[in-house]
Amino acid sequence: MARITVEDCLKLIGSENRFALIHLAIARLKQHRQGMPFLVEGKNKEVVMTLREIAAGKVTPENLKSLEKMVRADEEALRAAADKGEADEPAEGDSAVTESAAEDVVSPSGSDA
Repeated sequence: MARITVEDCLKLIGSENRFALIHLAIARLKQHRQGMPFLVEGKNKEVVMTLREIAAGKVTPENLKSLEKMVRADEEALRAAADKGEADEPAEGDSAVTESAAEDVVSPSGSDA
């Protein structure tokens, strides 16, 4: 891949303000560190990958929050599906184990008395 430059990123975010670019890159890095996937392919360090996302136009100040919301909504949907599946299965198994365990406990104590 070609080298990524700050100038490439500045052209795409529509600002000659390097401070704004730094803030955008830091916000995106924080998202990556919280588990958000990269939007471009590559095997570079996370800082370079973040700059590649910005230079590709996939991360902008306008869509930064929406990217986070999309990923969080996907994660919540996956958790809800997993919780629903886990809640249904163990509840049935737990009740059967609890009843059989209760019968075992009652039988020996009833014979002793």
